Amino acid sequence: MKPWDYEALWLKAKLFLNRAMDDEPLRSFDEQAFWASQALELLGKAALSRSHPALIAEPSEDGVNILMASGLIEGDPRFKSVQAKTVFSRCERAFKPFNSSEAMKFANSRNAYLHSGEAAFALIPSSAWWPRFWAQAIILVNALDRIAEDLVGAQRVAGVEAHLAQNKKNIESRAEMLVERARQRVAQIAAGVVSEKVAREMAFDARIGLRYSGDETCPACGATGTLEGEEITNTEVEYERISEDDYDVNVTHTVWADYFSCGTCGLSFDNPEYLEYLDMAQTFEVAGEPSDIDYGNEYGND
Repeated sequence: MKPWDYEALWLKAKLFLNRAMDDEPLRSFDEQAFWASQALELLGKAALSRSHPALIAEPSEDGVNILMASGLIEGDPRFKSVQAKTVFSRCERAFKPFNSSEAMKFANSRNAYLHSGEAAFALIPSSAWWPRFWAQAIILVNALDRIAEDLVGAQRVAGVEAHLAQNKKNIESRAEMLVERARQRVAQIAAGVVSEKVAREMAFDARIGLRYSGDETCPACGATGTLEGEEITNTEVEYERISEDDYDVNVTHTVWADYFSCGTCGLSFDNPEYLEYLDMAQTFEVAGEPSDIDYGNEYGND
């Protein structure tokens, strides 16, 4: 793989993150934080390079790094990528709500730990450090159209979610992140600036096939998306007489929304709290069948 290949950068970030998540005493917090901070920069480079490798090429007078990343000349081991400050600054502009100032705190602590006599990586405890780290890292994972489980594996994803849950602005930030990335995907495809490979990865059908589904306007692109759920919260029954001896029964279920997806922009999430934050419907209605009616409950019989 080329040194600017986003998949190579992603795989290296996975390696470093899994080292970082080895529990104490196998790894001290300082070592965990060091590997995690390395991984954050790699995730940023991977997200940028996936859009175009030249975004991580260090500019020079002869332009050799940019030319290599653009495929105009053959690459060699001397390829040099941009520094963390540039990576994070570009990520802040490209992948909202990524915070470059927050990300640089991790990079600066890493550099001080590595290049100076400082004995400790960070002045804050690990219980506060990890939620702040994951609040930024998950945005870059999403920018790569991946999820936390892809990065750390099924056994460790619960730990990531626990850290994210501690971040008081987690719901707000993650909802904005998902919407912004969905808008960006639509714009990239419309402008024709993504490769065929990336375009194939952006083929959108994120429905998960829950029992009930209903329409809802997508907050990212305005198209009609799909709410899905399994739990009926209420059932309304209406009887309409059609003759002296016959009548129609109309059954309407109200279903709690567990999941939303949009086939136009690829926006999807499985957290109902996002629906509330984005002012979306948290329930939807579907037509039922007369056989769904529990007449015992309806008439209050024991």
